[in-house]
Amino acid sequence: MLKLLQNEWMKLWNKKATWVMAILLVVGVAGMMGLTKWISTMEENRAESGGVSVEGPAAAPDWRMQAEAEREGISAQLADPDLSSSREAELKEELQIVEYRLAEDVEPHGSYSRQQMIKDSSGIATLAMLFAIIVAAGIVATEFSDGTIKMLLARPVRRWKVLTSKFLATALFGALLTLVGFVVSVAMAYILFSPDAGAELAVRSGEVAEVSVWTLTLYHLLLAFVNVIVYTTFAFMIGSVFRSGALAIGLSLFIYFTGNTVSALLSRYEIAKYLFFSHDLVALAQGITFIEDVTLPFAAAVLVAYAAVFLVVSYLVFSKRDVTA
Repeated sequence: MLKLLQNEWMKLWNKKATWVMAILLVVGVAGMMGLTKWISTMEENRAESGGVSVEGPAAAPDWRMQAEAEREGISAQLADPDLSSSREAELKEELQIVEYRLAEDVEPHGSYSRQQMIKDSSGIATLAMLFAIIVAAGIVATEFSDGTIKMLLARPVRRWKVLTSKFLATALFGALLTLVGFVVSVAMAYILFSPDAGAELAVRSGEVAEVSVWTLTLYHLLLAFVNVIVYTTFAFMIGSVFRSGALAIGLSLFIYFTGNTVSALLSRYEIAKYLFFSHDLVALAQGITFIEDVTLPFAAAVLVAYAAVFLVVSYLVFSKRDVTA
């Protein structure tokens, strides 16, 4: 199995397209961070030219005013008699944090602070996922279109091992791109942005406590990678079943980009809870969801179940497919 995996890994990196995707990821992440820095500088200059005193990495409205407005908004939502119990619990925790900030004078991180940029770097997984989908879609389909599948399966190796090596190579590629994107993002955050005196807060055992930005970011990155694996597995299944990389890429990206819209439209129906594109684990961890009564463990279980089904379908079809024709 290890030799098969090594072979697939070498075949993957022998393609120019793989290097192009890796370079695009690095350039894209660095470019986005540079653009964010430019925007923050423009906002600072605009505030200074307007006679507004600027403190911290970038100009921003007084955080206390924002916290007061947030507290009023949360209180209004809690007054809704139709509020679900899970959503009520989330709002109460949010309110507890806001009230703690105001009482203890603990400001949040600024929008353009180094800490906030590091925290937002978990979003890099989305870009890594797009490239991983491209690889997953073609890693099996290309063998059929190039006519190399007969040679590959002529060796005395079980088909499931061949398919497993291809899937693992794809998953490792997605993990590598996610890690590289994260490292570049953090490096650019240290180069371009200044830290501030803010703090990240969370409710632990009923009490508000300060949490490390690094701990929170790595947790979100892990959650984001679960979504990467699920969409990559879906593309892998479509490419394996229909032997079409283009179909796998197109269908995967279509579902990804339209998933939130479909989820919002179906949010009032029970079926929405059981659709894999309805669940963004990072958004759920931040208390953002279109669907009521969906918890993070439930969403994770749904995604794992879908990934398992996608893999089972891939193995069944690939193992029984006739490649002699």
